[in-house]
Amino acid sequence: MAKIKEKEKAIKLRKRGLSYSEILKQIPVAKSTLSLWLRSVGLSKKQKQRLTDKKLASMKRGWEAQRRKRILITEKIKKQARKEIGNLSNRDLWFIGIALYWGEGHKERHKGSLVQLGNSDPYLIKVFLLWLKKNLNIAKEDIVFRIFLHENSKNNLNQVKKYWSDITEFPIDCFERITWKKNKVNTKRKNIGECYFGLLRVVVKRSTNLNRKIQGWIEGIYKRCGVVQW
Repeated sequence: MAKIKEKEKAIKLRKRGLSYSEILKQIPVAKSTLSLWLRSVGLSKKQKQRLTDKKLASMKRGWEAQRRKRILITEKIKKQARKEIGNLSNRDLWFIGIALYWGEGHKERHKGSLVQLGNSDPYLIKVFLLWLKKNLNIAKEDIVFRIFLHENSKNNLNQVKKYWSDITEFPIDCFERITWKKNKVNTKRKNIGECYFGLLRVVVKRSTNLNRKIQGWIEGIYKRCGVVQW
């Protein structure tokens, strides 16, 4: 008798548009039993939409909870990793700069090349400039810049110049050299809008031989490391 009353109540609740989880809170039966009772109960379009919206809201809450968890885990890992770096010596910075140039710097071609590095990462640019100053003794007046920017950012040019001026701590008039890049109609780039500041190229004047020296440092690191065996 009790089961019959529970079934009748479940059907009434379902006809009101309640979800299975909402009904189970009032009627503590197995979900398989509830499904069997309600399989022939139809819902209106409005009721179906409510359940769909409720399900989506639940999924969004789950996604948000996972996002917060991911952020906390990421920050914990990064915090520990930052501690592991410790203090950096001048020699440490020298090696960092060489490795950075190895990966991102302009290499010598047949007729030589100036020391130059282009990137959109502001922290990478800061470290490179510090390396030039502290390890290579490059004077401020021997450094020039070029900004590479997409054409649809012309209206933000002053903002872009100020951004790179703040990052490098060089006067804003040092950023007059601009190379405009053509825009693709169906671009998949994510670095667009107000947070897009293009790519900054740092160039050292009269530095062809210095570039050759950097290549020698790179070769020295490679030869000292030898072939890696896995």
